[in-house]
Amino acid sequence: MALFSIIIPVYNSEELVAKTVHAILDEMEHHRFEIEMILVNDGSPDGSWEVISQLARQFSNVRSINLLHNFGQHTAVLCGIAHAKGEYLVTMDDDLQNPPSELPKLFAKIAEGYDLVFARFDQKKHAGYRKLGSKIIGYLNKKVFDKPDDIVLTNFRIFTKETAQRVLQYRTNYPYIPGMLLMSAGRIANVTTSHHSRERGTSNYSIWKILQLVSRLLFNYSSYPLRLVSTMGLVISAVSFLGGLGYMAKSFFLGVSVAGWTTIVVLISFLIGFVLIILGIMGEYLARIMNQLATDKPYQIRDIVE
Repeated sequence: MALFSIIIPVYNSEELVAKTVHAILDEMEHHRFEIEMILVNDGSPDGSWEVISQLARQFSNVRSINLLHNFGQHTAVLCGIAHAKGEYLVTMDDDLQNPPSELPKLFAKIAEGYDLVFARFDQKKHAGYRKLGSKIIGYLNKKVFDKPDDIVLTNFRIFTKETAQRVLQYRTNYPYIPGMLLMSAGRIANVTTSHHSRERGTSNYSIWKILQLVSRLLFNYSSYPLRLVSTMGLVISAVSFLGGLGYMAKSFFLGVSVAGWTTIVVLISFLIGFVLIILGIMGEYLARIMNQLATDKPYQIRDIVE
């Protein structure tokens, strides 16, 4: 029987994570699946680590990892992937929005020979701003990672050990798990599952975190920002050249006239501002490259309990 590794990033979930773990263990015992659970505490300021460390002491197939501080959900998932031992790896949330009863659907679909299977929710129970953010990120996934049009990406997914090994070969301090999986998998599929509302509290995904994710996707996996400013620079150069030709023709046929001082100041201010934007974008790329070369792992571990 195949071993399934279930990876759960944990953040501010001291009231829900134990219930989630018990529900998964009960469901897997009912179906007689062999599993290991890897709980990665992403620097939670609440008591999440105390809860999951106790769970690791209580159950032999539960392993809990405590990161040094908050590195972000994608980095926590990458840490879990690095410590997984199963032939198939599953990632899911810690708040029971991904029902454990839907896990057998993922197991059955991946057994058909796919490298990567995403759950497709029949109805999302997310806030409106998060649905909008998902659409924006979905569009970028299609452009940057060549995501198939018929594939829907979610955090509830399963993939093979070979796919996981290819993901771990990609060196970055800013991991984006869906994109890394898309680059590392050949056969990809969806399977429809249900999606529940969060029982307590609010989602940890704020508008600011969604913007950070968009920034990570753009600056670490694409050159779109540089292409954008390069295109704007070409357009400005072309308009300036045509304007210069127009002024030359006007001075040749109609005589020289003194240009307005305000116009010159506005143009100089605009061009200097545009150059500063270009320098800022290049500086962002350079800073990320330096961070990536400085260490071989994007996370640091404080404790492991198993």
